[in-house]
Amino acid sequence: MRNHTELQEFILMGIPQTEGLETVLFVIFSFIYFLTLFGNLLILIAIYSSSTLHTPMYFFLGLLSIFDMFFPSVTCPKMLFYLSGKSRAISYKGCVAQIFFHHFLGSTEGCLYSVMAYDRFVAIYHPLRYMLIMKPRVCVGLVIGTWLVGCLQATMLTSFTFQLTYCGPNYVNYYFCDIPAVLPLACTDSSLAQKVSSINVSLLALMLLLSICVFYTGIGIAILRIRSTEDRQKAFSTCSAHLTAILCAYGPVIIIYLQPTPNPLLGTITQILNNLVSPMLNSLIYSLRNKEVKRSLKMVFHLS
Repeated sequence: MRNHTELQEFILMGIPQTEGLETVLFVIFSFIYFLTLFGNLLILIAIYSSSTLHTPMYFFLGLLSIFDMFFPSVTCPKMLFYLSGKSRAISYKGCVAQIFFHHFLGSTEGCLYSVMAYDRFVAIYHPLRYMLIMKPRVCVGLVIGTWLVGCLQATMLTSFTFQLTYCGPNYVNYYFCDIPAVLPLACTDSSLAQKVSSINVSLLALMLLLSICVFYTGIGIAILRIRSTEDRQKAFSTCSAHLTAILCAYGPVIIIYLQPTPNPLLGTITQILNNLVSPMLNSLIYSLRNKEVKRSLKMVFHLS
């Protein structure tokens, strides 16, 4: 029997079919990453500085902005590092951390979308009892629940991935450590881990998407019952931004996991949309389409 030496590091091969475009990609992704951090920071400032925004809806929106700052930070800094000409190596522990936090933040944010949909459902379906139902204790409990689900999901996926032995080769054919790119490098049979990871991710995403559909079906019925056209438009406006953000978040995930034959380039593009572009769009969607946020930012920066 051969003696296998476990790997100490992996080499990230980067984005497929982009050789020679490193400088251009570095500029583009640096700009997107800056806009993501800056836009979500502005939303946090707006919510913190305005007492009128200290409501359950904006509490969840503030948490979403925090996740939208952390989520791209799991993969983007390392990608920018090697796009600038530095080393493509990532330590074994660094690879484990990337996979764990990528799925922890992604799963938690997916759960948060469902919680936000429930919040909008209660606000529109039970407007008079809204503050009684969505008490601070309830909001905190819902947030803790999203963290627990995300942590459990990430722990399971990371454990199944790294219980296998990795002894070479160590070239990850991707721009960050993700489960489908790392598992083929295992020296032992990875078929079970591949099935478990695929089923877990797909099942959680499907359950969350179904819950959102249920809540928004109820929201749609409640909006149709509103007699006043002005109130109906106001209710629709408060939900449209959230619904747009959900479509931006779940669209890439559906493309990634429902491909009949995985395409490395298409998978990479959709992951970039999910990891970088969606968090940036969220800040634009909620700041440009939300009058209260824009009003708060004007007061903060003393704009006329």
